[in-house]
Amino acid sequence: MVRKEFVVGEVQKLMDHLDCVRNIAIIAHVDHGKTTLTDSLVARAGLISKDLAGEQRVMDFDEQEQARGITIKSANISLGFQFQGKDYLINLIDTPGHVDFGGHVTRALRAADGVVLVIDSVEGIMPQTEAVLRQALKERAKPTVFINKVDRLINELKLDSNAMQQRFLKIIMGLNKIMDMSVPKELAEEWHIDVVKGNIAFGSAYNKWAVSAKSMKKSSLSFKDIYDKVVAGEKAFLIEKSPLDEVLLEMVITHLPNPKTAQKYRIPILWKGELESESGKDMLACNAQGKVVGVCFGVVYDEHAGEVGVARLFSGQVRKSDQLYVSSKKQFSKVQQVAIYMGPDRVQAEHISAGNIGAVIGIRDLYVGETISTEIIHPFEQIKHYAEPVITKSIEAKESKDLARLIEILRGIKKEDPTLKVELNQETGEHLISGMGELHLEIIEYKIRNEKKLDIKTSPPLVVYRETLSGASPEVEGKSPNKHNRIKVIVEPLSPEIMEAFDTGSIPDGRPKGREIVEKLVEAGMSRPEAKGVWDIYSRNILIDATKGVQYLNEVEELIVQGFEEAMDKGPLAKEKVTGVKITITDAMLHEDNVHRGPAQMIPAIKRSIYAAMLYAGTTLLEPKQKVTINVPQEYGGGVVTLTQGKRGQLLDMQQDGEYTNVIVKMPVADMFGFGNDLRSATQGKAIPYQEYAGYEAMPKELVSKVVRQIRERKGDKPEPPTPADFLD
Repeated sequence: MVRKEFVVGEVQKLMDHLDCVRNIAIIAHVDHGKTTLTDSLVARAGLISKDLAGEQRVMDFDEQEQARGITIKSANISLGFQFQGKDYLINLIDTPGHVDFGGHVTRALRAADGVVLVIDSVEGIMPQTEAVLRQALKERAKPTVFINKVDRLINELKLDSNAMQQRFLKIIMGLNKIMDMSVPKELAEEWHIDVVKGNIAFGSAYNKWAVSAKSMKKSSLSFKDIYDKVVAGEKAFLIEKSPLDEVLLEMVITHLPNPKTAQKYRIPILWKGELESESGKDMLACNAQGKVVGVCFGVVYDEHAGEVGVARLFSGQVRKSDQLYVSSKKQFSKVQQVAIYMGPDRVQAEHISAGNIGAVIGIRDLYVGETISTEIIHPFEQIKHYAEPVITKSIEAKESKDLARLIEILRGIKKEDPTLKVELNQETGEHLISGMGELHLEIIEYKIRNEKKLDIKTSPPLVVYRETLSGASPEVEGKSPNKHNRIKVIVEPLSPEIMEAFDTGSIPDGRPKGREIVEKLVEAGMSRPEAKGVWDIYSRNILIDATKGVQYLNEVEELIVQGFEEAMDKGPLAKEKVTGVKITITDAMLHEDNVHRGPAQMIPAIKRSIYAAMLYAGTTLLEPKQKVTINVPQEYGGGVVTLTQGKRGQLLDMQQDGEYTNVIVKMPVADMFGFGNDLRSATQGKAIPYQEYAGYEAMPKELVSKVVRQIRERKGDKPEPPTPADFLD
């Protein structure tokens, strides 16, 4: 314990010297070696033995992570280093690579100013490599690259030093191509990956050696020397001449920015408030003496301390007893304690300073992406996850007396992991949990059963569908149950341009405030009068008021918006969420007495109008798809294509890479249950599949009615979907 307190003391001092601070995330595709690489830095800081680095996987301290050999959640650690006679502080986040836990990567990147992108030299740029790099560039986190497992190229693929360099060149060109599409011109030249610059290193994280242009000059090693030493199995020589921790540290300190530099170009992208305001200037300057502004990018539920917010501070200093404004709650809350993360341990600290990462304890009801500040300010842009939950399970407590505890546990897990969706089905009383994939839900179940010690029952996994329109409707009039109020609506699909704006996050959910949203909608192709009439944007659907001079309409606006949101949560076809629909209120006749236009009248009135209009327009289902890259020996390529086509897979590409083939297909999630077993059988276990979220697409017409019947029966409804007449009595 003495050592840890000593380390915390060092960290605390270094926090205030911003030119010596680096906030970095280690990102990669699954199994490319992030956690193994992180071990070498943790060992360099003196927290674990150097001999154990690479095997201990110290940042995978979760029991499930150790058991499965993969990283499931981001882990933070603050490390003090001495480099070339100067002290440095690296706030490091080790992130997961598996597609099911991509949300953890997205959140970590909000806190990081730079990343080390790890790439397996044998596999090269994989789907998740590209996804995490794009996400880093979107958050303006500057990249450096570590090409790992170089010894495998020599020992397994038997490449000579020339072929090895060609492979590296191919990876570098691929990365720069991705960057050219995402990096602004003013940063492009500086951020480009280039061996000569030294922002890329090569080596073996497991064997603890690495080289970069700078280290090769210093140690007088050539590529041929490295090749010969690996062939001869002389890893001790390479570790001595060019140790991984030294090369990595030099690359991070030289090429990744300190918070002061990074915040100048990151803040205008992440924060849409007034940059000329006092808070804006403090953040741009990373001013520790200014007012506190920070973003909570993680929530950890601790049995003793309650909710712990993991935050990146952009200005000011947070200390115990400070009062901080919690943006979404619109209220102030008192900080009970601040701390620094040392891997699995949270160690109490005196303060957290601007430009650093730390834990804030005592603020209740935090969520990921929350803005915390000394004064009321414009909140930060929402953290946008690039994937959506596609699989659902129902979950119940085995003993009815445990129901309240299950609700409490689910609430805590949802705060820690916002990519998990939890909802209570009022009709059946069961809870539904929706996640990114089978593994994601498996981990959640494990947590509840083994960590929280609660017996639960779960259903087999179900696919999350969406309802949308195949056409536009005529004007449809719906009535309130008392027949005293009438609302006329037209529904039609939203344009692809507006859907794209939702994807990029430029049009956020919620009631529009100010002119900015109007301009964004006009930019995406909506007419100005329509954009000005937008009442609500909800789950990629838009409600527009296009009425002229309707009396009392402003008095029932809130109820109509509530009814619209309820209708979008459960569509008319199968009670699945609705997406991509524009609803225009064209006219309304409302009773003059407000007693006759309360919630019990107005909410059904708007819902009935919307449902009938949607059914007239033609409602269909969208199904989630995944892009699957299957790496397989050439002789099995044809069999894999046949197998995927039998599961409604669409072949996108086939790439030859030596003796291996990469089969790239897009497959419906519904047909992927048990796919791993079928693939193993068809290839004698020699195929390796990688999945990534590929969005929602229209389901083939011939399958819609069958799937709708199945969903309705499962939900306890009549198998036949309703007709417009059912809502227009």
